[in-house]
Amino acid sequence: MGALLRRKPLHDTRASASELAADREHALALMPVSRETLERLDRFVELLLEWQRHTNLIAPSTERVIWTRHIADSLQVLALAREARVWVDLGSGAGFPGLIIACALADEPGARVHLVESIGKKATFLREAIRLTAAPADVHAMRIADFVKHAPKHIDVVTARALAPLPKLFREAYPLLKSGTKGVFPKGQDIAAELTEAAKYWNIKAASVPSRTDPRSRIVVVESITPSV
Repeated sequence: MGALLRRKPLHDTRASASELAADREHALALMPVSRETLERLDRFVELLLEWQRHTNLIAPSTERVIWTRHIADSLQVLALAREARVWVDLGSGAGFPGLIIACALADEPGARVHLVESIGKKATFLREAIRLTAAPADVHAMRIADFVKHAPKHIDVVTARALAPLPKLFREAYPLLKSGTKGVFPKGQDIAAELTEAAKYWNIKAASVPSRTDPRSRIVVVESITPSV
């Protein structure tokens, strides 16, 4: 009976050390980083997996590929706005891509990433992750609609990952984008339909860039956007 009680659940999704190591190696081959950045990311991943045992921060099915699915996927956003130093990440969740960007920019003068997250547990996790990694980031535990009323005057890039379909995302982000701030939005394979729907309400100058971590996904880079009516 004791052996049965100790048996792992049939659907245990926790990653083994070897699985994590292999995925880490694969992710870093896709998106190389400095030794200092890697140290921050290692601390972040360790913390996230610790919290994941009691708080659902990422989909359990992605734990084994956390480095590729979440870390490298977030790092690739940086290449689309190389000179940007001040970022706003809407709906940061577990810190993707915003906190990963902050880890990568930690040694850059003037770098700051604003993480907007209304869910209390996730905001608490983000604060602990910032403390542990010393990343140049601030947590704004509030709704996006409240944040945009008091947002910093200078923002280089607005980003959001898996937050909402583009029509809704553009409505929420527009107060930040209307002054010419760039938008960088990782999206899934339904991007064409989302852009078509969004074009009914917005005049958009944007590019759709292939994802380097998932050939089915795209990243929408918005250079300008105005309401069409």
